Amino acid sequence: MRILWVKADKLLPVENGGNIRSYHVLRYLACRHDLTFYSYYAGKPDPAYEQELQGQLPGAVAMCRGKKELGGVGRGLDYLWHVGAPAPYAVSRFADAAVQQRLGSWFLENSFDVTVCDFLDAAVNFPARLNIPSVLFQHNVESEIWRRHAETASNPFRKMMYQMEFRKMLRYEQNAVRRFQHVIAVSENDRSIMTRWVDADDITVVPTGVDLAHFAPDAHTSNTRASDPAPLITFIGAMDWEPNVDGVEYFCGEVWAAIKRGVPEARLRIVGRNPVRRVEKWASDSIEVAGRVPSVTEHLRQSSVVIVPLRIGGGTRLKIYEAMAAGKAVVSTTVGAEGLDVHHGRDIILADDAQTFSQAVLMLLRDGELRNRYGKAAAETAARYDWPAIGQRFSEVLEAAAEKRSDRAAASPVRVA
Repeated sequence: MRILWVKADKLLPVENGGNIRSYHVLRYLACRHDLTFYSYYAGKPDPAYEQELQGQLPGAVAMCRGKKELGGVGRGLDYLWHVGAPAPYAVSRFADAAVQQRLGSWFLENSFDVTVCDFLDAAVNFPARLNIPSVLFQHNVESEIWRRHAETASNPFRKMMYQMEFRKMLRYEQNAVRRFQHVIAVSENDRSIMTRWVDADDITVVPTGVDLAHFAPDAHTSNTRASDPAPLITFIGAMDWEPNVDGVEYFCGEVWAAIKRGVPEARLRIVGRNPVRRVEKWASDSIEVAGRVPSVTEHLRQSSVVIVPLRIGGGTRLKIYEAMAAGKAVVSTTVGAEGLDVHHGRDIILADDAQTFSQAVLMLLRDGELRNRYGKAAAETAARYDWPAIGQRFSEVLEAAAEKRSDRAAASPVRVA
């Protein structure tokens, strides 16, 4: 089967949740199908990235869009420039005429059996007529994220901006979901939202996976100690992604003080790339903002408890399965664990207010045996979601989409000259 996989922005290094999910599925597909991965990115040409991409996914095509990467004030000004656009800014900023021309040529030549649009932001460059079976890979329901932004924002300007982007995103996302022949969701919750827009048969859930071998518990690390000399709580995630930033502000501002009163020696470590000022400001004697790290594995193994204090989000959090695969006790909000096969009171603790969250963390810090029981149950749950099984399910969905096209062609009458 000939597959074209299209992604806006770089795939490597494999750091954030979406890239981790895409990378493992891509590696599985590349071993079994004729796969072309097409990546287009902003900034300056990056030969090192393109060479590494070829090594990881032979036959990959990478294109530098040349547009300057923006942040801070530049991103704000660019947003204002696009504010009148009908498409949401998170999508419209990826629109590119050269990318559209390249994709249009592939579709015109009918070069592939099936295409994958990775994330909604890549959809802006797909041709209007999808004559090749095309699958939209929805890592999140993006409009839900913006709706929750609008609900939780306290700053009036931010709230107004989020409400406007939510309305734009909802219209755009509904149209995109209807336009593609099939949609892959990562959770039943996301699927249920999108079935308001299209027939349920057009959406398949392929759950999140985890690299079990990589995150296996360290034999020398134990959760059974009744009290660690400096018990470590860890929050892992990209610290320039708004749901994680909001989670840091919520946990540090509303939860952390109660934990410090209960266990004064407790430490918090915030791990993740590009921590913004709203994250960095919490650094103190007891709170470490580690930023980007070579690997999160050792940080997980050093942890007593892993937290996911998200109030905004969509899709599923890979970091939870990674922590669970490492045999760690996890405390999360319901939103943080949304869409995952987890069970409150058995392999995870769910807490949706500051008092309950702090009490759950304190209980685990004080009771090593309880911590160990949660960690063991968590590892057993994660063991069902190794990446090869997820890749196989993804492959089956793409094969079914390609077969529908073949069936339609076979059913078409043959014209006789």
